[in-house]
Amino acid sequence: MTVRRRTVAAAGALITVAVLALGGTATAATAAPAPAGVTHDENPRVPEGAVWTEEYFRSADNSGVVLHADVLRPANLPARAKTPVILAVGPYFSHAGQTGPEGWTQAGPSSRFADFTSGTDLFARGYTYVMVDLRGFGGSTGCLDWVGPGEQADVKAAIQWSASRPWSTGKVGMYGKSYDAVTGLVGNNLRLGALRAVVAQEPVWNMYNYLFSNEVPRPNVTGTPNAYNGIATIPPMADDSARYQANAAYEESHPECLSDNLTNNNNPDLASPYWRARNLAAKAEATSTPLFVTQGFIENNTKPEDMEEYFDNHAGVERGWLGQWEHVRGNERNAQGQLLMGRAGFFDEVMRFYDHYLKGVKPAVKDPAFAIEDNTAAWRVQPTWPKPSSYTVAALPDGQYVDDGVASEPLAAAGKKWDMEHAADPAPPAAKGLAPMSADAHSYFGWSTPVTSRVRITATPSITLNASAPGNVMVRLWDVAPGGSAVMFDENVALIKQAGRVAFDLKSTDWTFEEGHQLGVQIGTIGSGSWLDTPSGNTIAVSRAKLSLALQNPRADVPAQGDRSPFLDTYLRQNTRTLTGVGAGTFPLSLRNQH
Repeated sequence: MTVRRRTVAAAGALITVAVLALGGTATAATAAPAPAGVTHDENPRVPEGAVWTEEYFRSADNSGVVLHADVLRPANLPARAKTPVILAVGPYFSHAGQTGPEGWTQAGPSSRFADFTSGTDLFARGYTYVMVDLRGFGGSTGCLDWVGPGEQADVKAAIQWSASRPWSTGKVGMYGKSYDAVTGLVGNNLRLGALRAVVAQEPVWNMYNYLFSNEVPRPNVTGTPNAYNGIATIPPMADDSARYQANAAYEESHPECLSDNLTNNNNPDLASPYWRARNLAAKAEATSTPLFVTQGFIENNTKPEDMEEYFDNHAGVERGWLGQWEHVRGNERNAQGQLLMGRAGFFDEVMRFYDHYLKGVKPAVKDPAFAIEDNTAAWRVQPTWPKPSSYTVAALPDGQYVDDGVASEPLAAAGKKWDMEHAADPAPPAAKGLAPMSADAHSYFGWSTPVTSRVRITATPSITLNASAPGNVMVRLWDVAPGGSAVMFDENVALIKQAGRVAFDLKSTDWTFEEGHQLGVQIGTIGSGSWLDTPSGNTIAVSRAKLSLALQNPRADVPAQGDRSPFLDTYLRQNTRTLTGVGAGTFPLSLRNQH
């Protein structure tokens, strides 16, 4: 174990402080030495109010993989003071930088969540913060594993190690966004008693969906593995310890780590053992760790796919902010000072959540289970999500299309290095990025009758259809105003491997239709740069298509605090078109249609 020790005149002096007891409250004053480590005064990369040490421990799969941790302890507490632990586990905690060298001149703990530790006064509140490098990243050995069994063993070891330290109360919470939000979902799935709460912002709910959609590859199917190979080979700092430097160079003597990461992730078969092991939504069945999640319904990076399945399988407390934003943190603001999720108080709510489940402190404020922003920018509270009022199955008209693909603006080149953290939501010009928006040889439409009162499509739409030939299919949902102005608000694609029945889910959504609007359902070839399909050239006849929808009555909404998330206007600008040939409608979109 390597420990960095500070040099101070009073290092051996005894100080009198209150020691945190198991439940997080203070016991009688106890004399104890200050914790050893590096302070902010000695290294400005260490947060103020914290003392930094480094630790090493083995992963939980008997593979011999050694994991590296940066530990930040409250500087005002003695070495033996027991605190709850907030744990982040991921690929982004290298001393040199999160996704590449960041120009640091001195080794130190990652600043990835410095906004969180400073914005919550985490150390003054009596928490320890631990950052653990997944195998293959930072100061850990082993081959990166794209959230597979190896990385799941790393998460298990990190939780157990954090809970077993002499300075730990044994109660651990996890925190993260994007990849390190995914590891929080993994933590829940491990069913470990020491893990008491998870905060997961914008995770991937099933790792397959980040690279494929129903066997159709996404543009980043090669770029994302390449990006993480690059992160895994970030060089250490010149003043990192010899052990850290040796671990960081692991891939130099194990080149198979990088080649295997490329070949393993280029597998379109969702049912393969590789992807079954990484289907976090399916593996969440009967888990119960309290969860606090955020998810943008319209973001183009970590999309709301299989979120509802994860919620359905999870049996514990669920909290969430869900709305119309891109790939952002709950506290983030733009240059104009607007909160990018539109809702204030994220850190306050997060800490009430942690204090409750890690310290047993009853919150003085009653937070809603779910705060949700729909496409009208109206916020509401709900006890759960989704909360449908009724369900309907729309019988869609038969039709046909030529599966020849439609030229569109690509959202990412196949070879682009696209990691979850920096995969920006695309902003193509208004005239690009979407296929032609009228019925033609490439697609056809079905229409609902105009809605007679406001209605919301919520949860996860799904479609079944019969296809006459192999090829590809794309389904898009449109909110069509009188006059034909329409917003595409949901889409997904699938490979048709052979003629016959095709069934798949679209993305989860929360979209309110105004009175007089119609739902347009577009079925056709893949006309989007969001996928790397191989057109078959076949003419595909579609029959017996049915769209299953969950509907909600907005009249029952309970309003909540929150402003319009800025990305909503960007999304509307990108995805609004004028549709021609809108029909009178063949199926209703009505709350009265239940089954």
